[in-house]
Amino acid sequence: MAQANSETDSSPAKPQAEVICARAGHAGLITLDRPQALNALTLAMVRAMRAALDAWADDPQISCVIVQGAGEKAFCAGGDIRRLVEAGRAGRPEEALAFWREEYELNALIADYPKPYVALIDGICMGGGVGISLHGSHRVAGERYLFAMPEVGIGFFPDVGASYALPRLPGRAGLYLALTGARLKCADALALGLATHAVPSEAFDAIRDRLQAGEAPDAVLADHARDPGPPPLDAQRAMIDRVFDEGSVAEIIADLEFEGSEAARQIAKTIKAKSPTSLRIAFEQMRIGATIDFREAMRMEFRIVSRILDGTDFYEGVRAVLVDKDQKPQWEPAKLGDVSDEAVAAYFAPLVTAELGV
Repeated sequence: MAQANSETDSSPAKPQAEVICARAGHAGLITLDRPQALNALTLAMVRAMRAALDAWADDPQISCVIVQGAGEKAFCAGGDIRRLVEAGRAGRPEEALAFWREEYELNALIADYPKPYVALIDGICMGGGVGISLHGSHRVAGERYLFAMPEVGIGFFPDVGASYALPRLPGRAGLYLALTGARLKCADALALGLATHAVPSEAFDAIRDRLQAGEAPDAVLADHARDPGPPPLDAQRAMIDRVFDEGSVAEIIADLEFEGSEAARQIAKTIKAKSPTSLRIAFEQMRIGATIDFREAMRMEFRIVSRILDGTDFYEGVRAVLVDKDQKPQWEPAKLGDVSDEAVAAYFAPLVTAELGV
């Protein structure tokens, strides 16, 4: 290998692209390329995806869009939360809000995209990763698929369109996922409609090749679909539908504890460890989200996120879960009963500054 000459080759190396957007035959191919960070989204990635989707929407040579994650661990583990927290702590909330504004606009674009949008999901799909996959036309789950919306555990809330999508899952499964952050694998995702197809992970290359050759996604995916087996959550669905039909988080916890089963006790224990403020927000989100359209749900979420940085639980949750990892957040307020209705309502109030433009 030739050695670089320091006198003529002194320019800094180009930074590696965080997302690769390229034409591949008849498909637009988006590859999230931060495997060392579990393909967590940054503002640069959101902007690159938006530019590519805008360019391909009216391109007659592009018949579908494929989205995938680099590496074997994750499709996308969410937004780059640490960067957002750092901006908020440093008194630069506008930087964090710029990310969320453009991320939510991207989610809305995907929901209304005029061409098949095929997410090949193998590995972790959480938070922001859900936002760039769930609202597309085809959500393809490989064997390593792992879904969760765990935001209430870090003092945040289920965003990226969860306000619209989760209440429309069968029964009360959406509220259960919002309040617990429960992780689901392929079989449960398919049963609930979070995934549209389950396929062997080894089939992803063949699927991508056929889509790039211009074949119709429905036919391609039907050829590779497999039965992932019985969904584990089915054993608890009747109890979940009954208990999570209550009128408040406190009543849900009380009913879970009254149930007496080990499964119910574990669910109650899980919920009680989350941020009380986040739980109240998420409950209200699911209630309102069931009655509004997707774009109004995104506007509602932007109102909430615009107030999150003014509180303390988001910073404390990220510290406890992602930074110090002591798993011992000190929530403020610490009890559900100390979170007032007025405090919750303030998160949902119209913004004085610019609303989300979707």
